[in-house]
Amino acid sequence: MADRPRRVLIVRIGAMGDVLHAMPAVAALRESHPDWFIGWAIEPRWSELLQTSADFDRASCGAGRSDRMPLVDQWHQVPAKAWKERPFSPSTLSDINAARRELRMWEYDVCVDMQGSLKSAIVGRMAGARVFAGQAEPRERQARWFYKQRVLTTARHVIEQGCELLGAAVGEKLSPAKVTLPIDSEAEAWCDGLLAQTLAQGEQFAFVAPTAGWGAKQWPAERYGAVAAALGRAGYCTLVNETLGDRTADKVIASSEGYATLVPCSIGQMIALVRRAGVVIAGDTGPLHLAAALQRPVVGLYGPTNPARNGPFGTEARVLRHESSTLDHTRRTETEVGLMQITTDKVVEAALALLLVGQDKVKR
Repeated sequence: MADRPRRVLIVRIGAMGDVLHAMPAVAALRESHPDWFIGWAIEPRWSELLQTSADFDRASCGAGRSDRMPLVDQWHQVPAKAWKERPFSPSTLSDINAARRELRMWEYDVCVDMQGSLKSAIVGRMAGARVFAGQAEPRERQARWFYKQRVLTTARHVIEQGCELLGAAVGEKLSPAKVTLPIDSEAEAWCDGLLAQTLAQGEQFAFVAPTAGWGAKQWPAERYGAVAAALGRAGYCTLVNETLGDRTADKVIASSEGYATLVPCSIGQMIALVRRAGVVIAGDTGPLHLAAALQRPVVGLYGPTNPARNGPFGTEARVLRHESSTLDHTRRTETEVGLMQITTDKVVEAALALLLVGQDKVKR
């Protein structure tokens, strides 16, 4: 084993924003050790952040890195949500045993739980790596019982904490590195076609993601619509992300005075769209962190979560948070009181400032 490159397994099962937050640390490890074998255990629904959907049938055969899977050498399906829905089903037990066999087959030397939950700790322990590291104070305290190495992280931002954790596990100092996301040629072509039909040549657009993980983080849909209307009157089109099974985007469209366009898209298609966006407007949610990973300008609308810890990282950003907001991760359904104090005028002002900066860069 000593004469081969090290094998490192990342456990960050979900969700979208959290997977993206883990990536700069993994990108730093990849830069330092291009020959190391890096695997990632993840919910299948988020795997397009690692590999394009066209290659999913190759995920279990170690196809290796390419533009279509640039960060890792292998990803492992962990359908934890499905397991939770049918915990006592024989098929669930069979799936878990199969996942354990697959993880052990790759003979990982180091496993790092970058999620800090009980389920991610169990998955990480299943891999059987000699080194299994996690945070000394994980999100779910029971997770620490499974770790062989407990790492105390002191950085403020979760991305920097990830670098501390992964760096300690491999015995090196890591700093956040630029993330390279998969390039899906089919999604890129779809995006080019959509923009050709929707925009004038060279026109900038805003991409709006109006939903959030829970209601307290979600700015009202009608206000997003009003922002789209104001941007439209200023000469900019707004594309609105539609989340499957959620009608929030419809409310945005209805309030936009005809200036916004609804765009249902896969994660791969969203990556292609966000690559081209003049600005992305969203709360503390996956598409905002996708934009930051792609180094696109963002307007972040924050309420019960702390932008110093979870804010857009490594990109040009305008973060709006009212002084009356308080930190509270309770999954409340109503929009947080402080978040309600952010006005449409403030959001429009921030978005236009970033769009104008983008125009100036294009001219230069």
